[in-house]
Amino acid sequence: MKVDVLLGLQWGDEGKGKVVDVLTPQYDAVARFQGGPNAGHTLEFKGEKYVLRSIPSGIFQGGKVNIIGNGVVLDPVLFKEEAEALAASGHDITKQLYISKKAHLILPTHRILDAAYEAAKGAGKIGTTGKGIGPTYTDKVSRNGVRVGDLLRDFDSIYKAAKQRHESILKSLNYTYDITELESKWFEALEYLKQFKLIDSEHVINHLLKEGKNVLAEGAQGTMLDVDFGSYPFVTSSNTICAGCCTGLGVAPRNIGEVYGIFKAYCTRVGSGPFPTELFDETGDKIGQLGHEFGAVTGRKRRCGWIDLVALRYAVMLNGVTQLIMMKSDVLDSFETIKACVAYKINGEEVTDFPYSIEGEVEPIYVELPGWQTDMTKMKSEDEFPEEFNAYLSFLEEELGVPIKIVSVGPDREQTIVRYTEE
Repeated sequence: MKVDVLLGLQWGDEGKGKVVDVLTPQYDAVARFQGGPNAGHTLEFKGEKYVLRSIPSGIFQGGKVNIIGNGVVLDPVLFKEEAEALAASGHDITKQLYISKKAHLILPTHRILDAAYEAAKGAGKIGTTGKGIGPTYTDKVSRNGVRVGDLLRDFDSIYKAAKQRHESILKSLNYTYDITELESKWFEALEYLKQFKLIDSEHVINHLLKEGKNVLAEGAQGTMLDVDFGSYPFVTSSNTICAGCCTGLGVAPRNIGEVYGIFKAYCTRVGSGPFPTELFDETGDKIGQLGHEFGAVTGRKRRCGWIDLVALRYAVMLNGVTQLIMMKSDVLDSFETIKACVAYKINGEEVTDFPYSIEGEVEPIYVELPGWQTDMTKMKSEDEFPEEFNAYLSFLEEELGVPIKIVSVGPDREQTIVRYTEE
């Protein structure tokens, strides 16, 4: 069997959590392969709303194996809060959830370092969520990280050495902090974490494949936040593209199957960084209001703009996308005209390939399409789609060269339409 990969194609917040939840019944296991608690996946069903930060979004489909892979960085405190909230709502995850021993732990000092580094950058800050993600990945690549598997070793001495190293850095930055409460909660959460099964996830996943089981790999953030290929330096600290699944789970490239690429019918971004199609007018505000564009984890207002096909084509190429999934199409229901960016104008030259940098003067070149001006939230099949909406889908498929398999017409699990269904 193959591992199918599901990931975001924009700057995150595409709606990955809902789609994982919808697709999970087709799979035996769901595995998260990168990122940390800075990525919030929102799911809505049966009148309830849930936000997952570290736990895979397949957790609500009973009996499925859910794995936090080695490419993830895990904050025990936030994990405990998340797991306890699920338990309080009737979802006992202790038997379904497994955690890779090779996943790195976010320490209390990582969160403090995150704040200290951002403060030191002043006006040049990148808009980090302050969850300690960057410093944790920094320790990982510099071979100074603390891993979940270290809980089974001489953990006290490993933790003490890491803490002392961080404190020396904080001293050099003249950063004032109090770690007492953070550390107390952290050690309490570590004890909670120990009740879950800690596994060699690369072996578990590959054994599942050999047994003929279906595995869905879940990515966090979005392609344009990839540390190598995103809008650097305004990116996250991990590889958010399909290749990150191989390193984040221990899966060979030949074992990758379908690649589901998720995107919104428009575009959003949280925090700092270039955003060529950003709208600073009433249209941008309207999209934000209709789409409830606020971060699931941070609560920060998302910047909104028209869909960017230059960036999307780039993301499709990098990931080898085989099927597209379009989210929040209903947000554009009331617009008379829909715009799509098909190229950039940089220094007077028209560019269709995503450039090295999109900072500075980048003028989006738009095409306009008629809006469908129809409430799509009650629709159950593609047969009900208005002509203008079908034209928008056809335009996007032609531009991107990949079929749009699933269309979301609302936040609920049920508001999901699969296209091209064979009888």
